[in-house]
Amino acid sequence: MTTAEGATASGPHNQHPTRQASASVRDLHLTDSVRRARDDARAQGGRAGEWMPYLPASGSPHCPPGVDPAALVWAETVAPGGYTHKVLARGTRLRFDDPTGDACAHLLLFNALEPVERLNVADTQKVPWQAYLGENHPLLSGDGRVMAVVTGDSSGRHDAFCGTTTDAWNERKYGDARPHGPSPSGRGLFLKAAAKHGLSRRDLPPSLSFFQGVRVEADGALAWRGSAGPDAYVELVAEMPLLVLVANVAHPLDPRPGYVVGPLRVHAWRGAATGPGEPRFTATPELHRAYLNTVDYCEARGL
Repeated sequence: MTTAEGATASGPHNQHPTRQASASVRDLHLTDSVRRARDDARAQGGRAGEWMPYLPASGSPHCPPGVDPAALVWAETVAPGGYTHKVLARGTRLRFDDPTGDACAHLLLFNALEPVERLNVADTQKVPWQAYLGENHPLLSGDGRVMAVVTGDSSGRHDAFCGTTTDAWNERKYGDARPHGPSPSGRGLFLKAAAKHGLSRRDLPPSLSFFQGVRVEADGALAWRGSAGPDAYVELVAEMPLLVLVANVAHPLDPRPGYVVGPLRVHAWRGAATGPGEPRFTATPELHRAYLNTVDYCEARGL
């Protein structure tokens, strides 16, 4: 993560650098009256930042291949050390892209109708008898329902063991964990995102992450495997209405001394949930039961 720095030069004849800097800003932006402040603010309307949501989503410059831009309901580039959140309808396709090879998409899912139901990482590993995330891997709630499923994966480097970073962890490793500082923690950013939906610290379960791999060694140790390189992607389908929280922060096992994380692209578009005719619906007895639970829940609510 890079931090922009600015400095005000001052020489021996500059007796009031603060006053001079303030004057130059005021003269440049002409905000010394309500009308001028309004005009100045409106003049910034055409400017675009490097990290931003694209509104409307169809205006994204990074629309995924084969997707009609008009179908997009979410398009955003999440800054290194940034976060985002969105409520998505059942059947929505969700795609994460790692353009530089340094993104790390930490993910939490909640039932958008009843947020007490949320991602259960232990069941996500246990029910499919597979601890490593990949294509066709279900993301399950603690209520035995499929919240989402991985439908595409060009990375193969993910983690469902370590969760995300905490303030204490980042303060020890980087010396700072402030949400708007140089090295925010994933937990801190999740808390900010959750608060926007009426959720608190006690509502945040362990998360999983995409694009920075972890494997379990023969002795039980967790080994960081890093990324698969630039331009990897992961696609999901929402099997129920979802509240999605994403924190794009350095992985807790990343051995590099600096806070290394790259931009993350997020896109979502309208689609259909997994149906009984699709192979993964009945791929295993456990998954079949989880899908039946999901369909029963959604159809009872007219979804």
